[in-house]
Amino acid sequence: MTLDVIGFGALNLDRLFQVNQIACKDEEGHIINLNESCGGSAANTIIGLARLGLETGFVGKIANDREGETLLRNLQKEDVNTEGIIKSPTGRSGTVHGYVDFKGQRALYVDPGVNDEITIEEINLKYASDAKVIHLTSFVGGSTKSQEALLETIPEQITVSLDPGMINASKGIKALETILQRTDILLINQGELDLLLPSKEGQDVKISTILNYGIKILVIKQGKKGCLVTDGVKTYLLDAYDVDCRDTTGAGDAFNSGFIYGLLEGKKIKEAAMIGNFVASCCVQELGATTGLPSKSKVDKVR
Repeated sequence: MTLDVIGFGALNLDRLFQVNQIACKDEEGHIINLNESCGGSAANTIIGLARLGLETGFVGKIANDREGETLLRNLQKEDVNTEGIIKSPTGRSGTVHGYVDFKGQRALYVDPGVNDEITIEEINLKYASDAKVIHLTSFVGGSTKSQEALLETIPEQITVSLDPGMINASKGIKALETILQRTDILLINQGELDLLLPSKEGQDVKISTILNYGIKILVIKQGKKGCLVTDGVKTYLLDAYDVDCRDTTGAGDAFNSGFIYGLLEGKKIKEAAMIGNFVASCCVQELGATTGLPSKSKVDKVR
C-alpha cells in the first residue's frame, strides 16, 4: 500500500503547563493548569494530514513504558499507519515539558529518550520507500544520521519535505547540507532561518542561498505576520488569519499539514500556503498541538 505521507521524527508525550508567566532567571511563576497530549513535530503534522483524509504513516521510536503505549495508541486512533514504529525494550519514551502563558507564548524542555537512538538498521526501508512524500523533522541527537542514511536509499520520485526546527537550525547550514541536498520542500520559520544563516545578508540573499541547494519550494513561516512562499520564480507574502490565539504550540506543524495537503491536492504554492495559514489558525485557538486541527470538509471551504 502506497501512503501519501510518512513522517520521520521524534515522538513525544507533551506535558503542557498553563502558567501566569514564562519565568526568566531568578523569577517565579505559578502553574494554573496541566494538559497532557501526544506530540513531536512530525507526528503533529502527520496527524493533521490524517484528519484531512490522507493515507499517512510514521517512522519513529518508543520505549516499553506508559508514555510509549500512549503515543502508539494515539497514532492508531488518528488512523495513522504505525507499521514503521520501532519499539525498544529498554530506555524511556520522549517527553516534552511546555509552559504556556495567557498570551500563547511558550517555553519548551525536551527529554528525547529513545528518540535519539534510531539506527538505519532498525528502519523498515520498504515501508519508508512506499510513500509520495516523506516529511522530516529534527532530533536532539544522533538519529539525524539515520535520516541522512534513509534519504540515500529511497527512490528519487519521493518528495522530501523538511522542517528543521530550532535545534537543527542552530547547528548552521553546513551541518544540514546532506539533508538539504535531497530536500524538495523546506518549511522553516523566520527565527530558524536566521539561525541557519546568521549572516548580515538580507532576506533575498538567504532565500537564494537556500534555493541553491536544489530546494524546489521554500516556505518561511512568520507567526502572526503570516508566511512567505517561493519556488524561485514566484514569491508570495500571505497574511495570517486574525483569530484569538490561546496557544502557539504546534502552529508551525499545523501549517505544514495544510501546505503539504494543498500540494498533494494539486494546488499552486500560493493556495497551499493559504491552506497552511488556515490550518495553523485553527490550531492556535485551542490548547495543545493537535486539539484544534480541522477536518477535510472545513479546510476544503478555504478559498
